[in-house]
Amino acid sequence: MSGHSHFSTIKHKKQAEDQKRGKVFSKLSREISMAAKEKGKDPETNPKLRLVIEKAKQWNLPKDNIERAIKKGIGELKEGALENIVFESYGPGGIAIIIEGITDNRTRTTGEIKQILNHYQGKLTSPGSVKWMFERKIDPKSDSLSWIAKQSIEIPEQEKTICQKLFEALNENDAVQKIYSNLGV
Repeated sequence: MSGHSHFSTIKHKKQAEDQKRGKVFSKLSREISMAAKEKGKDPETNPKLRLVIEKAKQWNLPKDNIERAIKKGIGELKEGALENIVFESYGPGGIAIIIEGITDNRTRTTGEIKQILNHYQGKLTSPGSVKWMFERKIDPKSDSLSWIAKQSIEIPEQEKTICQKLFEALNENDAVQKIYSNLGV
């Protein structure tokens, strides 16, 4: 067994898990900051903040991180103002995609999203060019406000594979919070 050790295997596995957890923590912190910015820092009077904090606790986000995210959202920490962003795009096979996110730098995030879309046969479109294909409703699966496609479309299996890779690449981006499409299952 040349070059392999139990410790090395565990170390690499732990690094991968820590990276995934770090991305989730980052996204949850941004959600907490935006919820605090929109309706205040008190979870008792801000139901959105309360829900995000509960979700963060399920992921074992440290209390210090939660408090820091709230302070950042209400402006006590000057680390760059966060803002909600929504991108509309077309993906492989002409599917419509709505990408919601939170960023501290709209220009950088726009460039990153464009690059990901271009790599997977997609393109960014102007506001309103895709939203008309969706309705803003409570999703019964997640019990949250979502963009539900009015009509789903079917595409060839090869393009579905590319779409899956596109969605994974978008999810890897720290700014992206949710992705909606009219792709049929």
